[in-house]
Amino acid sequence: MKVLAIDDQQLVLLPMQKRLTELGYEVVIETDAYKSLEVYNSYSPDLVIVDINMPGVSGLDIIKHIRKTKNDQIPIMVLSGNTQDNTIMEAYELGINDYMKKPLSLNEICVRVKRLIGVPAKGSEVKGNSDIMIQQRCVGVVIPCYNEEERLLSDEFLNYIKTNSGYHLCFVNDGSKDKTLEVLNDLRKGREDYITVYDCEKNGGKAEAVRLGMLFMAEKDDLDYIGFLDADLSTDLADFDDLVKTIETTDFKIVSGSRISRMGADITKESARKIISLTINFIIRKILSMDFKDTQCGAKIFSKDVIDIAFKEKFVTQWIFDVEIFKRMSIRYGLKKAKTMLCEQPLKRWIHADGSKLSMKDSVKIVGQLAQIAWVYRTKKMKNKILKAKVLKTI
Repeated sequence: MKVLAIDDQQLVLLPMQKRLTELGYEVVIETDAYKSLEVYNSYSPDLVIVDINMPGVSGLDIIKHIRKTKNDQIPIMVLSGNTQDNTIMEAYELGINDYMKKPLSLNEICVRVKRLIGVPAKGSEVKGNSDIMIQQRCVGVVIPCYNEEERLLSDEFLNYIKTNSGYHLCFVNDGSKDKTLEVLNDLRKGREDYITVYDCEKNGGKAEAVRLGMLFMAEKDDLDYIGFLDADLSTDLADFDDLVKTIETTDFKIVSGSRISRMGADITKESARKIISLTINFIIRKILSMDFKDTQCGAKIFSKDVIDIAFKEKFVTQWIFDVEIFKRMSIRYGLKKAKTMLCEQPLKRWIHADGSKLSMKDSVKIVGQLAQIAWVYRTKKMKNKILKAKVLKTI
């Protein structure tokens, strides 16, 4: 039994292809809607699973091609995040057999496929986790790595992408002097669709590693959101997914994790580090004119349309580039609007990992870097005001 699955996001199709293949179906996936019409003509599938919102040719166009142009009555299932009543009604009027709304479990998708076209004669029972959800969104995660050979929690990353669909991890090797690059390449083997390794030959610091990784991932058309996370997983991956859920269901452009101590949360820090952190945070709030509790948490998620604003230019500082990101947003959009675009979300868990690259001496240096940020971005703001005034004069 042959299945053709069409969606412009490969991360949606891959786990579905794997599961249906395990059950004994022959599955072809296609991310290019134009090409899918050619594949349909040559492949002669027994079932078509199609998304609705795709660039160029929509899912409705594909359904029209099958039902009206080809006059073919093979079963068609829609798997889409589009929940508008008029779209669903139009799809049924065109002759679809089922409409599945994302997010949806792979278990349910498989049951619906079996109901429509039956069970293959040759197949196998699915072993392992069967609770995987096919998500509406696809997310890129940048993980900067410098000399992480001993600390990289490979198993935790691998288990996460196995059980959570819609994630693509980009590990940035920041000129490591140990075997980090070798470890990362081993991690990627056989998982090239889910893991990318971006190699920087020279060490440029965390800020530059994150910046290059974010710009690289922004070029991937099938990603809806892109964020970054520390390699030591001091922020839990489940917490990061909560940040994704927030940006997915709101109008915020940036959602930042916050290590605020609160009831029910597991937040641990060294006492001396905590005192310095509070002092630095007070200065940051004054520079940003925003009541941020924690700008420096290494877990943030961004809408793709602000990545160029946040990351196009090199950062002034190496460690506190997060402050620069928020400052760039306020200069670009104005302080009042920027405040409505940024969200600070408390984490359920954050634990300071042993072997952190940021020493107590570095923490003291940050105060000087904050003064540098205040000066540089004050100058930029003044230049922007002068430029706007000149433009208004010429109008």
